[in-house]
Amino acid sequence: MEILGYIAAILIGISLGLIGAGGSILTIPVLVYLLGISPIHATSYSLFIVGMSATIGVFRYLKNNLVCLRTVFVFGIPSVISIFITRKYLLHKIPSSLVTIGQFEVTKNIALMLLLAILMIVASYSMIKKQGIVRVDSQVNNAQYRYFLIFQQGIIVGLLVGLVGAGGGFLIIPALVMLAKLPMKKAVGTSLAIVSLNSIIGFLSDFGVHDFKWNFLMLFTALAIVGIILGSYLSKYISGTKLKPMFGWFILVMGTYIIVKELLF
Repeated sequence: MEILGYIAAILIGISLGLIGAGGSILTIPVLVYLLGISPIHATSYSLFIVGMSATIGVFRYLKNNLVCLRTVFVFGIPSVISIFITRKYLLHKIPSSLVTIGQFEVTKNIALMLLLAILMIVASYSMIKKQGIVRVDSQVNNAQYRYFLIFQQGIIVGLLVGLVGAGGGFLIIPALVMLAKLPMKKAVGTSLAIVSLNSIIGFLSDFGVHDFKWNFLMLFTALAIVGIILGSYLSKYISGTKLKPMFGWFILVMGTYIIVKELLF
């Protein structure tokens, strides 16, 4: 199972390199079900892995001027504040046992995995559905740039990322296209920058709370980064757009599996 977990790390990186979003949401199921890490610790590990991987990935977009720094600040600042508060104060205040229904006890770990599963199903829908053509003006004036809605979306994404430890790129990219009026390639690059910022701040918020297995964490992260580099190379020959629906169906199956496993087994 451990070997499968490390192979999955490379595959997660390849998916990020090819598609640009969605791969990080598989990190926690891999850590929990293949490598036996508790969900709470897995959220911390995931934030580090996703943060480092996204940081490596974003350099290519910065080099090609495909990161909107204004949006990184408008979206990123409330998102970072939200994720810091969630990780530092809210997450640890949630009781270990939430509710008991008959003989079934809904624990904190089960609730977090179910929330992750719901987000996976939402992510799968955004990948499976056919994308319409989005026309974006090359110049966006301040009246078109929806500052308040972008700020508000940043708070919501920060809360969700703080709870489940996933990157949230599948939530960020549509918001950047619709609210910030960014072209898709620039939305992906900007999203990676925001994911990197969120994940690193979220991980740093956990210092002093968890003990980390650094050797394992660095190895898993290194394999994911190797996958991203390989995925970026393969993207020259393989269409990420064509692979996205297939990957969406896979995430849908995984999300459904988590719900069934946590509720029935």
